[in-house]
Amino acid sequence: MNLLDAIGALTAAVPDPAAGLPDAVFLYVSRTTPLVNVDLLIKDERGRTLLSWRNDAYSGSGWHVPGGIVRFKETLEARIEKVAETEIGHPVRYEAGPIALHQLIDPGRDIRGHFISLLYRCFLSSDQPLENGGRAAGDSGYLQWHERCPDDLIAVHGIYREHL
Repeated sequence: MNLLDAIGALTAAVPDPAAGLPDAVFLYVSRTTPLVNVDLLIKDERGRTLLSWRNDAYSGSGWHVPGGIVRFKETLEARIEKVAETEIGHPVRYEAGPIALHQLIDPGRDIRGHFISLLYRCFLSSDQPLENGGRAAGDSGYLQWHERCPDDLIAVHGIYREHL
């Protein structure tokens, strides 16, 4: 198969890139270009931070700031709203612009090795019940409010310690 045929096959496999990419295509793209993501620094009226437990092959196990990769032709605001909906189960209020921008490059990783991360300050009232959907502590996606930065924050989110 020549290069143009391969591109044609990829195009056929992803008829609507705004809807997301199949895993194999996403992993390939992550090897060839930086990924842009939004991270949500969600605080409540007591100044606590809402974090989610993560356990995967790329980041390991630990607490992380909820976030998501921006889709093709998706605004940053739409991605913030989608992350809040899918990871938190509630809409959040957020400031208009990011409070931090980080370029993350992992020289030892080819897949998912380069991110441009935009951190947005968000607010969610603690009156809102957390949508853990039957997940227990230690399950991926488990949500919990934190008074301070936990020791077991995933390493890549160490850049956010000063905000937690």
